[in-house]
Amino acid sequence: MTLERKVARLFRLTDENWMKHANPWSVWTRYSVLPLIVLAFWSRVWIGWWCLIPGLASLLWLFFNPVFFPKPKSTRNWASRSVLGERVYLNRDQIDIPEIHKTPLYAILNMVSSIGMLIAIWAIVYTSAWGAILGTALAYLGKSWYLDRMVWLYDMMKSHEAYRQWDY
Repeated sequence: MTLERKVARLFRLTDENWMKHANPWSVWTRYSVLPLIVLAFWSRVWIGWWCLIPGLASLLWLFFNPVFFPKPKSTRNWASRSVLGERVYLNRDQIDIPEIHKTPLYAILNMVSSIGMLIAIWAIVYTSAWGAILGTALAYLGKSWYLDRMVWLYDMMKSHEAYRQWDY
């Protein structure tokens, strides 16, 4: 079982929920989460323990966002294809992917994103503006590049019998 499949289970991504997550509103509003989390927990300086309310609300949004929106009317957009590409990638142990996508680049991009998250957490603890900006930028750079590669993977694999149903 791939690590990505384990993460998908954590977020309750069933077949139906994957399609909900493929809604562009889900993808684009999920991009709002990291700055909201940073700001919420950073606000402890101004509002003390009350920062837990927006902080927990942001974390809940992170968890429930993938299933909040309806199935998209079309999957022929970058955001939907990026999510469907992630799904293709997590199935790589069951349905082989093209050789060009069997690369350490995806792990590197996820590491860049993770390093960005760690820097953002450090910035929250030490209330560092430059750290918050750098961490958020690195997290988004890594994740956005990764998602762009997932679009490419999906475009290569969408004609596969198992994935044709997603292309509408």
